[in-house]
Amino acid sequence: MLGSRVVAREDSLTELLDTLLTELEQFGKANDGATTERPRRMLNITRDTGEFLAVLIRATLARRVLEIGTSNGYSTLWLASAARAIGGAVTTVEVSDYKIELAKATFVRSGLVACISLVQDDAGRVLQRAAASAFDLIFLDSERPQYPGWWPDLKRALRPGGLLVVDNATSHPAEMAPFVALVSTDVEFVTSLVPLGNGEFPAVKTDQGWSDRT
Repeated sequence: MLGSRVVAREDSLTELLDTLLTELEQFGKANDGATTERPRRMLNITRDTGEFLAVLIRATLARRVLEIGTSNGYSTLWLASAARAIGGAVTTVEVSDYKIELAKATFVRSGLVACISLVQDDAGRVLQRAAASAFDLIFLDSERPQYPGWWPDLKRALRPGGLLVVDNATSHPAEMAPFVALVSTDVEFVTSLVPLGNGEFPAVKTDQGWSDRT
């Protein structure tokens, strides 16, 4: 009986999440089509990117996930759902008051609030405070010109064997070029370009330390 109740609860959460994701997709498209003001646009990832991130989290057992750029929480739901399935959690960082309020409402509705830590702060400060090897996976979807300045702290905060994934690698190649060059020439990282959604740039930290994963 207990097993059947657990399955029913998981099915209910999955149905709730699917409905919410679809609603957020529709909202994001309508909102972004109606405004040109960047601070008011959602700029969400695509659904196939969300599916890709969820697979990466499960495949790499990334229980400690950091997201920089929460927006209204759409991408966070993909990350958190996958992290929860393997006993993990997501810390997501957003500076905008407007988007923080949207994300809070999203998370309460999602059933995932227990495994999401929403931080309102400047991403650079959050990274500076992060401990070494604090995260298994970091997802960047924020202010692209700032990425090169964040690189030393991103590198330090990612555990050996950890994965960095950066959105907009093909939709904004000129803005991404300095950061892509920086990461691609770092001998501790192996990189790729995935032509999915807006383009994903994954980079694996390859130096020794796999024992850090527990």
